[in-house]
Amino acid sequence: MSAQDLTTDPFQSIRPYRDSEVSEVLSRMVRDNELVDVITHYQFPRLPKFLRRLLRPVIRIALAAKVGEIESITSFQMMVAGYMTKMISRTTTKLSCSGIDRLDPQEAYLFVSNHRDIAMDPAFVNWALYQYGMNTVRIAIGDNLLRKPYVSDLMRLNKSFIVKRSLKAPREMMAAMTQLSEYIDHSVQTGHSVWIAQREGRSKDGNDKTDPTLLKMFYMSHRKQRSFAEMVERLNIVPVSISYELDPCDAVKARELAAKAKDGAYQKAEFEDIDSIVRGITGNKGHVHVDFGEPIRGQFETPEALAAEIDRQILGGYYLHATHLAAADRPESDESKKVFSQRLDQVDDDAKVFLKAMYANPVFNRERIEGQLKDETNA
Repeated sequence: MSAQDLTTDPFQSIRPYRDSEVSEVLSRMVRDNELVDVITHYQFPRLPKFLRRLLRPVIRIALAAKVGEIESITSFQMMVAGYMTKMISRTTTKLSCSGIDRLDPQEAYLFVSNHRDIAMDPAFVNWALYQYGMNTVRIAIGDNLLRKPYVSDLMRLNKSFIVKRSLKAPREMMAAMTQLSEYIDHSVQTGHSVWIAQREGRSKDGNDKTDPTLLKMFYMSHRKQRSFAEMVERLNIVPVSISYELDPCDAVKARELAAKAKDGAYQKAEFEDIDSIVRGITGNKGHVHVDFGEPIRGQFETPEALAAEIDRQILGGYYLHATHLAAADRPESDESKKVFSQRLDQVDDDAKVFLKAMYANPVFNRERIEGQLKDETNA
């Protein structure tokens, strides 16, 4: 990137694509053999590899026809909305929402969310906002998920921006985090809401906890102009809590946690994150609930104090399904206990304790938060 490009478009390397870039990006994607092969694999999973290669021209023509009339980010997202409608009807029994009436459709927000599913968490937030008549969000996504060019293109067409997690040199990391901080502030100030997870990576053990380091990153571009408390007010932060009755990736997560406990480490397969994205999209999710918290106001002087408030709202807004209550040995009925027992049977004995914990921990965390509030009230 030239110095002139940096001056005219300082966020070019991380921002979502613009309408003027859509046609070129889609044309590049249609020519990408790897993307065509992935589509063929999921359309015809039992087909031998050599036959998939023979089908490339047919799939490429079908893909070109599908995206031929897309000329803007909005039209791309309208196509995604069609797939979302089908996905919701096929993989959920219910999709509910609370707290969205606290939001002003004319305002932009920084949504800080718990994180259970790579693709579906921001997708469900977007769906709720879309139904409420609000604009969709810009989505923070780690560059560890964007190793494939077609994945990066797909995400950036869907208003994702890149979090550079793979950098190792301290100076490069500092520059990248400052740029990210500037971009988030720029987005909110220009009327574009942002979604970001409360910490790096999914919460695989069911414990939703905000990393103060993330909040320090928010402040990096503000520290010379305003206080931390002023930054909090400026960014219009809203905690979001997403709850799945069934996590399509729960068995995979439990096996990973069991392997780490046994061996001290876990080595991901090359396409494991992509497989998790597909599993999360296509798998049965049961009842999904999205809760929007109160926009954060007040004098929060430190990242730790702000993290505590975000945690309080996320844990307090988390919808406890029958699966959570059964895992915490508080079943609503014998039937719910039986259903969760069948869920446990997906995994070996060494992973069962981790699968049970990931569903039970939200119950224990809610009880802890309620206990703290009760103590404060009685003090």
